[in-house]
Amino acid sequence: MPSLGWPGRLATWSARHRWTVIGLWLVALVVISGASASVGGVFTTEIEYTNSPESQEAKDLLEDVNGAEPLTETVIVRSEAQTVDDPEFQALVGSLVEELRQHPEAFDPASVTSYYELSAAGVPQAEGLVSEDRRTTLIPATLVGTLDESTEKVDLVHEIIAAHEADSGFDLLTGGFASINQTFTEVSENDLASEFMVMPFAFIILIVVFGAVVAAFVPMMIAFLAIGISIGVVTLLSQIWPLSFFVTNVILTIGLAVGIDYALFIVERFREQRRQGDDVVQAIGHTGDTASRAVLFSGITVVIALTGMLIVPASIFRSIGLGAATVVILSVLISLTALPALLSALGDHVNRLSVPFLSRNGHVEGDRGFWAGAARTVMARPAISALLAGGLLVALSVPYFSMELGANGAASIPESYEVRRAFDILNDEFSAGRLAPTSIVVQADDTGSTEIAEAFDRLGGLLAADGEIQVISQVETAERFAILNVSLPGDGADDPAIDALERLREDYIPQAFEGTGATVLVGGNTALNADLFTMVDEYTPIVFAFVLGLSFVLLLLVFRSIVVPAKALVMNLLSVGAAYGVVVAVLQQGFLADQLGFQTVEKIEAWLPLFLFTILFGLSMDYHVFLLSRIRERYDETHRNSESVAFGLRSTANIITGAAAIMVVVFSGFALGELVMFQQIGLGLAVAVFLDATVVRTVLVPSTMRLLGDWNWYLPSWLEWLPDLRVERQPGHPVPAPAPAIGVAERGAVEVGVASSGDD
Repeated sequence: MPSLGWPGRLATWSARHRWTVIGLWLVALVVISGASASVGGVFTTEIEYTNSPESQEAKDLLEDVNGAEPLTETVIVRSEAQTVDDPEFQALVGSLVEELRQHPEAFDPASVTSYYELSAAGVPQAEGLVSEDRRTTLIPATLVGTLDESTEKVDLVHEIIAAHEADSGFDLLTGGFASINQTFTEVSENDLASEFMVMPFAFIILIVVFGAVVAAFVPMMIAFLAIGISIGVVTLLSQIWPLSFFVTNVILTIGLAVGIDYALFIVERFREQRRQGDDVVQAIGHTGDTASRAVLFSGITVVIALTGMLIVPASIFRSIGLGAATVVILSVLISLTALPALLSALGDHVNRLSVPFLSRNGHVEGDRGFWAGAARTVMARPAISALLAGGLLVALSVPYFSMELGANGAASIPESYEVRRAFDILNDEFSAGRLAPTSIVVQADDTGSTEIAEAFDRLGGLLAADGEIQVISQVETAERFAILNVSLPGDGADDPAIDALERLREDYIPQAFEGTGATVLVGGNTALNADLFTMVDEYTPIVFAFVLGLSFVLLLLVFRSIVVPAKALVMNLLSVGAAYGVVVAVLQQGFLADQLGFQTVEKIEAWLPLFLFTILFGLSMDYHVFLLSRIRERYDETHRNSESVAFGLRSTANIITGAAAIMVVVFSGFALGELVMFQQIGLGLAVAVFLDATVVRTVLVPSTMRLLGDWNWYLPSWLEWLPDLRVERQPGHPVPAPAPAIGVAERGAVEVGVASSGDD
């Protein structure tokens, strides 16, 4: 047996100390899970920025003054039979106001008011609490505490309105940023549970791929071990850095995808080595030096892509990046150690419970199978094949240029939820901006001075002339701070709201407070959204350059070629672009949305393209690394490009197809969730993986490699000093590769059947 590299030696050591290795990983699972369960997770729906944009500064100031940024919950009272002028209507509103004020632990009593009280006091904002047909009125109430603390108090609002709604003949609803976030958390938990519904389908695919039930169980065990430890790790980390509420959804989805994939490749290579005559330990060592090594570099590539999200100074990106990178790293470590130990314990029992007509026992397709025929067809007409495949991906990418980025907010919640009904009423009859008012925070030496009062008067006049920005509270002063809450048009995240915010920041506030020396900041949910949109625009090229640059360098070192990395980057970008296009066509433009059960919205979430790029770029590299490493392994032995490409394609085809099918199933489970952002994520991931494993891997890779011939492996002499990190095992003393000839086609026909399928 040839000398092994360190991955092979690690696999061999793990195999010989199998019970120690398995025991250590199980202990890690129990200890980390127990510790995380005892302290609980600090998961939040808030978005924090670390680069201190204006909205974050305003938020921090409000927390300094009030202990937390004020959140308003709005109770909606409607009647089809009465108007606000009827005594029964007034009596119900008065009763609700009184009961809400009896809970100072949940609501600021001074903030709870009604149309009737404001009208009696002669406050101009009173009419803003009544709909045009006078059949609906609003009761605003400021919640006490932070967003997460306020969310816990929403249930009290539901209890109060439920008690008053019974047999009243009125329709009572509540809406606000806290109730929206409570619903987001509830729906995301439901969607998380639905992810487990796809597990039987993934298991069936594994049985088809392996032809044996025991072998199919192994990748599932590896994936769930990685997921379990990862959730425990991020739960503990959330004690230090509060993480996004759906980081567990990301861990489950990415963990199932990569955990099963990595184990699948390693188990299949182990079975192939056993078929070739290696004993169990030798087979594990050889697998460690080939498939496990490929898993390692594939995982590194995925993590590099995911770390791109850590560059963006927003908690949502860093939460997703941290959670996904954690489960990928653990999946790799478990695959390199626990999986060889498990295979050593199972030995040939891994092939037990074989399924008739499906049992393959590690067999690699011969030169007359489907994939060999596909390779012959593609490489016989490489230019046409590459043109058709590339053209298809470009065509699918076209809708991307119509992508409208933004934040859907409550509009992304299914209409069956109460908070969505409340949102629609506010949006249609008032302004949905009331759900999350915009706060104007003024900082000055004396906010009670005449100069500041006159500035607020000027601002009020400008807002009145604007007509779309409504003042919904009187000026509140506290020592060196003054706060005015306003409601913006639209839903708080759409174009009217963002445009109004820009007028407020760029025009009205500078005009009103010119010469006062005061610092004026605009905060609130709309401001946070606007700053997020700006941040995404600013950091997208930085993240793209970071991921593409590091990925190119890693692939250069792994494959000892500048051509292969360049092609891989272009092909992955084509896959990502096609995924963007399909997401826009289906979820924004509505193409086949009803037939597929998706909810259409006007906007693609602003953070989604950057998120999808980092995730998809990493996952797409999986298949490139596995396929190209097998091609390079063969090329180092034969130096025959076409035969090596054909061998690599047919020897990995079934396993890559199975792996891709599992990923598509897992991501489809995500896409079937109720939240629109999960639908956008799941559809984008599923489409990209499908295209990458079919169009790219089956057509583009072999056709372009055939066209370029030995130029695929070109490395300039001035780069020979670079370290050799190639994935494939080195065969003793490989013959130097022939120098590529410019303008001369590779000699020979498409040599698909030259070597036997058992050649390695």
